[in-house]
Amino acid sequence: MNQKLDKFREILNEWGKERKAFFFLIDFEKEAPFVCPLEELQKHLILLKMPNFRNYTPTKQGFINDFQIFPVTYEEYKKSFDFVQQQINYGNSYLVNLTFPAYINTDYTLEQIFYAASSPYKLFFKNKFVSFSPESFIKIADRKIYSFPMKGTIDASISDARKIILEDEKEKREHYTIVDLIRNDLSMVAEKVQVSRFRYIQEIKTSRKHLYQVSSEIQGDLPENWQENIGNILLTLLPAGSISGAPKEKTIEIIQQAEKDKRGYYTGIFGIFDGKNLDSAVNIRFIEERNNFKIYRSGGGITSQSNPKSEYNELIDKIYVPIDGNH
Repeated sequence: MNQKLDKFREILNEWGKERKAFFFLIDFEKEAPFVCPLEELQKHLILLKMPNFRNYTPTKQGFINDFQIFPVTYEEYKKSFDFVQQQINYGNSYLVNLTFPAYINTDYTLEQIFYAASSPYKLFFKNKFVSFSPESFIKIADRKIYSFPMKGTIDASISDARKIILEDEKEKREHYTIVDLIRNDLSMVAEKVQVSRFRYIQEIKTSRKHLYQVSSEIQGDLPENWQENIGNILLTLLPAGSISGAPKEKTIEIIQQAEKDKRGYYTGIFGIFDGKNLDSAVNIRFIEERNNFKIYRSGGGITSQSNPKSEYNELIDKIYVPIDGNH
């Protein structure tokens, strides 16, 4: 455990005990955690939208439709895919979330993309990256902790898309695996953990196409003093199972070898504690600015049944800016 992470844990526990409202952000590798009082977001050049919080005035930003996408080649993707499948066949993992960066060409700034995107969770962080995440990490309210793992994506324009995604054996097994993993994770911090909703469909409208995504809801009971242990709870549950895999520890090693580049804040988490309840999101649908280039990171879960071409197409399908709805 590094000193930054220890300090981060202490601050979250202390501010939770004091019922002090704060914002938090943790990268995938847990090397650069960030926390600040909720009232200081603007000071730190942070724009944030949560289902029950925002610190900006929505605007009628134009439609983001001029993306040029330059993804990794299929050949390069296939090399990493084959390595991951080899590790699965060796028994080192049974689900690996494999991701890649894609260069995108657009005249829009990260801030303009933030305002244009429609998503339950949005974050613009210090001109470094923007995230418009559809996926909650955990919510805590009235001593109940909830997680909403999201696994399974399909183009909604396909005939019988809902039926196809719900009946696909590979997608079923991948979703079962993640639900089981998250249930076990929550059991480390909560009691009476149960799956309260299983494999329900969410529709996402994007600048390129409409997608269906499959989610489940898992919940458990926390002790009365859970606020004093916010840091412990979050760090026990990280990284999120849906963007790592199972079993976690070995799978993270496989990810590091397959992807080569660190993820940074991509697939980390961000959220707020408002002094009473906590809400957080997985940092996906993510664009970062690096050396004057915009990079969009995306990926998906790989199992022994995965087809490389289908997984490659899913990676590209997830390169989008969600549109419509409440900005």
